[in-house]
Amino acid sequence: MEIVDYQKEINELKKANRIIQKQLERSEADRVKLEEINEKKEYLLRKVIAELKEYQNNLQERSHELEMMLFNLQIMQNKMSSLGSIVADVAHEINNPVGFIAGNLTPAQEYIQNLLNLIDLYQQTYPQTSQQIQETIKLMDLEYIREDLPKLISSMKEGTDRIYNISKSLRTFSRSDTEQKVIFNLHEGIDNTLLILKHRLKDNKIRPAIQVIKNYGKLPPLPCFPGQLNQVFMNLLANAIDALEESISGLSFDEIEKNPNKITIHTATVQTQDTNYALIRIKDNGVGISADIQQKMFDHLFTTKPVGKGTGLGLSIAYQIIVQKHRGTLEVESVLGKGSEFIISIPIS
Repeated sequence: MEIVDYQKEINELKKANRIIQKQLERSEADRVKLEEINEKKEYLLRKVIAELKEYQNNLQERSHELEMMLFNLQIMQNKMSSLGSIVADVAHEINNPVGFIAGNLTPAQEYIQNLLNLIDLYQQTYPQTSQQIQETIKLMDLEYIREDLPKLISSMKEGTDRIYNISKSLRTFSRSDTEQKVIFNLHEGIDNTLLILKHRLKDNKIRPAIQVIKNYGKLPPLPCFPGQLNQVFMNLLANAIDALEESISGLSFDEIEKNPNKITIHTATVQTQDTNYALIRIKDNGVGISADIQQKMFDHLFTTKPVGKGTGLGLSIAYQIIVQKHRGTLEVESVLGKGSEFIISIPIS
């Protein structure tokens, strides 16, 4: 082989070597790049795994919180159920001595009147009495006793009647519902709730009494769960009182008297093509509710109550009772600073 041929083969080998060298360099660069990509992927994967673990921990904590909340609500429900039964029993027990007192007041009133008549007869028959009797009459102030004693008995009878009405209202309010609906007079439920809340409605040193205006229409007794509806009335009326008390914060007695606190209750029967509805509207002239809160106020577990002011879950529970249990509707119309109106509709049939 000639030298030229060797030289040519050497040049080709050099050329092939350069090509292989470049391929090796590119392979090395690709390898380095691939390692960097793998490192980034591993970093991202570790980051995602860490975030998922943190998210899992948060979910577990939230799940534990919800379990505790559910457990507490179940305890509260059991307590309220037991309390309702106890209240009903206590109210029933109160009726026994109250009935005994009330039953004896009427004959006592008759006896007292007979004794006063007998004293009048003695005074007419024996107008000239002894000095001792005259002194005793003056000392005991017979004329005042004659005038005040019937009033005293009358006030005692009024008190026993009020205790009986409160006891009756407590028994009606705390009645336990069965699995089946029963016929119930909604006006009776509202009136009993108002009677229980009377201590919050009456006047005090800070404000005049809250006026309750009842515009009752004709509502037939309807099948429902009375105990649950009583809870709805209690929640809505108690919230109305809260709103009124909040609206008068910082005002004087005279200022409040010029624009008195009012709760208006309107009931009526509304007829549609398919169904008749019982309509209950409970309106106050309190602080009102902002638009953003109106959108969330019936949501489960939503509350605006601060710690120590109750659960604030009344509206959520009321909504479930009306919508889910009675196939009705619960709506709110409110203007901030003007007041709120809650509108309940329940199918009658």
